[in-house]
Amino acid sequence: MERAKKPSMVSTGLDRANRPSILSPSITGPQPTVSIEGGKVTAMLPTGDSVEVLLYGATVISWKNNGKENIFVSEAAKLDGSKPVRGGIPVVFPAFGPPPKDHATGALPQHGFARNSTWEYLGKSSSESGALSKGGDDSVKLDFGLSSSNISVDHKKAWPYDFGLVYSVTLGKDGLQTMLNVRNEGKEAFEFQMLLHSYWTVDDITKVAINGLGSTTYTDKVLDGGEHTESQTGLKITGEVDRVYKSIKQDTTSISSIDGKPRLDVTRDNISDTVIWNPWIAKTKAMADLRPEDSYKHFVCVEVGSVDGWQKLEPGETFEGGQILKSHL
Repeated sequence: MERAKKPSMVSTGLDRANRPSILSPSITGPQPTVSIEGGKVTAMLPTGDSVEVLLYGATVISWKNNGKENIFVSEAAKLDGSKPVRGGIPVVFPAFGPPPKDHATGALPQHGFARNSTWEYLGKSSSESGALSKGGDDSVKLDFGLSSSNISVDHKKAWPYDFGLVYSVTLGKDGLQTMLNVRNEGKEAFEFQMLLHSYWTVDDITKVAINGLGSTTYTDKVLDGGEHTESQTGLKITGEVDRVYKSIKQDTTSISSIDGKPRLDVTRDNISDTVIWNPWIAKTKAMADLRPEDSYKHFVCVEVGSVDGWQKLEPGETFEGGQILKSHL
């Protein structure tokens, strides 16, 4: 069993500079709108920017700014709760990938249970984040909850800890923020991993560069499962890629064109790992829920998380981490 990492990220979350705080919304001017229909929550700003979140998995399946879509969802994705969504921003918890059999998460399915559980919509609030907006009518925060009391019997049996998750999706005029708060509600400590498995749209994967990972150590799951050091200033995707970049010193990883035109900035908040994934040709064809067959050309996964080792929470402790996103579409 891999030794648990010291939970350096454990925090009340109150000391994070980017934490959204509730405001009294402005009573003048247009306000954000929120609607709930068919197991989906949709929020829209007066500008027309919008976000859509399924209650199944609390999965963000759309984020539009300037009328353009930032998030890739497969044409064959199941949106009816029958299986995790292929695309969007699935929430991975409490284990990343196939859990090790000798760990407490060992009986769980790949990527845990958060992405294939139905979450509770906890409501909306006007919010302010220095990264997203300057006033209550410029942003809206949607909160979703999942706890040990509303996961399946099988999942509870496989991972019998008392926990509470609150996932906050904040849509602002300058971007999107997605944060996961984990609280140990029980009487014994538990270990976990978390990841936001984000699929981002791109016009042509062969013309994309991923920046901000230079000189970072990564595990290459495609090559040999070993550790390597990133030598490229801008990572080019030329085949299947599945890499876990660890303890990244630079907070922001960005997607751009090879010639430097910015596409998306992904800023980690209180977490330090990032997974880069694209299945390329053969694996795309082998995945029945990933269509069309050339869809690998039109997305790249830049996934922030805490997946290098394990976070440990003692009873009553809280962890909070996530991402701040700025689109250049």
